[in-house]
Amino acid sequence: MPQSIISNPEEYFWAIPEITEEEVLKQHNNAGSGSTGSESNSQAPGHPEPMEENSQAPPQPTESPSGNTESKVQRNGEEQKPRRPSWPKGRKRKKPIKDSNAPKAPLTGYVRFMNERREQLRAEWPDTPFPEITRMLGNEWTKLPPEEKQHYLEEAERDKERYMRELQQYQKTEAYKHFNRKVQEKQKGKQHRPDVSFCFPQKDTEGKERSVFDIPIFTEEFLNHSKAREGELRQLRKTNMEFEERNAALQKHVESMHGAVERLEGDVMQERSRNTLLQQHLETLRQALTASFSSLPLPGSGETPTLDTIDSYMNKLHSIILANPQEHENLINTVRDVISRLER
Repeated sequence: MPQSIISNPEEYFWAIPEITEEEVLKQHNNAGSGSTGSESNSQAPGHPEPMEENSQAPPQPTESPSGNTESKVQRNGEEQKPRRPSWPKGRKRKKPIKDSNAPKAPLTGYVRFMNERREQLRAEWPDTPFPEITRMLGNEWTKLPPEEKQHYLEEAERDKERYMRELQQYQKTEAYKHFNRKVQEKQKGKQHRPDVSFCFPQKDTEGKERSVFDIPIFTEEFLNHSKAREGELRQLRKTNMEFEERNAALQKHVESMHGAVERLEGDVMQERSRNTLLQQHLETLRQALTASFSSLPLPGSGETPTLDTIDSYMNKLHSIILANPQEHENLINTVRDVISRLER
């Protein structure tokens, strides 16, 4: 039997990845020479015709299996490339802590040029969008002569020196030390409490979805889950009704309180108007008493009333009469006459 004839072609296919390239080429050449011999021997007695198929089968997979395996390896290599980690959706990037007490950062020459020319370009081109104005400013800066650029660059250098001086002075203050301690404490807190949800966001969401949505229907677990949810809904409806009733009662109480406040405000306005009328009547009475008792001095002191002293005058007169009414009968008669004239 020629060497190129293989009894089991499957063993030949699986053996190819283990041999070297030189052995594959040598095997291919031997298979080609053996195939011609097999064709001549196929007509002889004692050699069945299926041997011709076996003699021609091995040379075909010499190139295709290696090519297929290489293409599979390449595809697997492309698929197994590690993906670049992306920021998870729904999670905001945390801004770094900003020190409000730190000195103002210096501006570059280009930024100074933009700040100076931006308003001028807006006035000249009011309908131009902001990105277009920025592009025009960039073109102007590139075409600006070096002499004019030097002006902005020198200002930027002076501003940078100013910033360095102020920063050195600020780093010696207590405010900077306090800010530095605050940043270090925050970093230590992040190290002690890693964000597990950030590290494994997909696994958590998948677990939640499985726990709720992957329950097979028409099973004991599904029925128990439905009963638990219905119980929660009933409890929530009951609580909601209680809160609505309480809210309605509070609303009625608030309305009644508003009505009471309005009534009290009306009573206050009425009392204020009455107080105004009483004050006017009191002033009129004081004027009348002052005019009537101006000719009646008090016994002993000889005091006569005025608009400012009429209240104290009447108190003293009342005390004198009550102290010794028999001695001051003439005074009592005079007071009666004055009062009778006032009542008229």
